[in-house]
Amino acid sequence: MKIYLIRHGQTDWNVAGRIQGIHDIPLNETGIRQAEQLAEAMDMRPVARIFSSTLIRAKETAEKIGKRQQVEVVLMEQLVEVEFGKWEGLTWDEIQNEYPKEYGYWSVNPAEATPPGGEPYETITDRCIQAWNRILKITNGREDAAIVSHGATLAHLFSYMMRNAPQEEHVIVGNASITSVEYHPLTKDFVLLDRNDSTHLKG
Repeated sequence: MKIYLIRHGQTDWNVAGRIQGIHDIPLNETGIRQAEQLAEAMDMRPVARIFSSTLIRAKETAEKIGKRQQVEVVLMEQLVEVEFGKWEGLTWDEIQNEYPKEYGYWSVNPAEATPPGGEPYETITDRCIQAWNRILKITNGREDAAIVSHGATLAHLFSYMMRNAPQEEHVIVGNASITSVEYHPLTKDFVLLDRNDSTHLKG
């Protein structure tokens, strides 16, 4: 079973370097174009299922893939972005100045850092596991699937998948990028095939 972890296309807040978290920010013109290019690139990665965060930037991205592949998008609350608490609406520069210690930890290990007032690490991990278990049940562990979500949530999900491969860095992937993982249902092992592929984006 191949799993494609996909981050949504660009938004105006991405351009401004502003933390979106659970704010429901739509794709901008570039993001729509990125989603279309991503959907075209996914033609070579056909899927039987598409799962998406309920936030509009992810939903819009997922629907581009679904339209080309004629696959219905299943919306999942468990795939929404991490709630960043006091960081939401701030730029990374503002965060670095106002919360230097917390920012330092986040920049090194985003999958295990909790912003001030934000969603706890354990809560995020739990919902990522819930999301994966639901996906596993729907696909029977055999159907190739796309998971469209957000930078921080994907970092947590990737961390869970690669928990037996500590050499893998847990990084925030780029907008409209594709990270490919293979899941072996008999051994329940995940194998990283390709990470943060954005070669399909043409500007």
